[in-house]
Amino acid sequence: MMDRQEVDRAVAENTHLRGLIGVAGGLLAIFSALRNEERWPFLNDWVFVPAIFLLALAAWGVSRYYNRHFGRATPAPGYERRMVLALVVALPAVIVGSLFLSSRASWSLDLPVNTTAISLGLVLLISFAATVRLRLHHVVIYGALLLVGAIPVWERGGMSGNTGMYLAGAAMILGGLLDHRLLVKRFGSAAALEQEDDRAGIQ
Repeated sequence: MMDRQEVDRAVAENTHLRGLIGVAGGLLAIFSALRNEERWPFLNDWVFVPAIFLLALAAWGVSRYYNRHFGRATPAPGYERRMVLALVVALPAVIVGSLFLSSRASWSLDLPVNTTAISLGLVLLISFAATVRLRLHHVVIYGALLLVGAIPVWERGGMSGNTGMYLAGAAMILGGLLDHRLLVKRFGSAAALEQEDDRAGIQ
C-alpha cells in the first residue's frame, strides 16, 4: 500500500507529466519565432492570431483528454509551493542573467551565446526538478538545450533569440512526447483501470 508521500508524488506526476500540453507549448514557441521573422505561413497577424487560437483550443482539448483518461489530480500544497517558489526565483534570475550575458545593455558582457536557449533550458530543468524530479530525458533534452545555447558561436546582443525559440520549441515537443509516454507507462489509463476492475468484479 502506498504511503502519503508516494501518493503525493504520484499525483504530482499525473499533473506535471501531461506532456502533450508541452507539445502545444513547443509549437507556440516555434510559431512565435516564425511570426517574428515573418516567415511563411505566419507572414502577418491575420494568420498568426487564428493559429494561436486553434493551438489554445487544441491544448484545451488535450487537457480534457488527460482528465478523462487519467483523472483529475491536484498536487499537495508542498509541491505547488515548490513550483511557485522555483519560478519566482528562476524567472527573474534568468531574465537578468540573459541580459547580463548577451544584450545591447551597456552593462552586458555581450558574449556570443544564445540566451533564449540557455534561459528556457534552465527554467525547464528547474521546474521539473521542483515538481516531479528530473528524469533522464529531461536532463538530456533540456540540458542539451542549455549547453547548445552556451556554445560561444551565436550572434551578440541577444540577436539569436528566434533561433533559440526554434530550439526550445523542438526540445519542448520532444520532451513532451517522452513525458506523455512516461505518464502512460506509469499510470496506464483510468478508463482501462476501470474496465479491469469491472472484469475483476464479474469474475
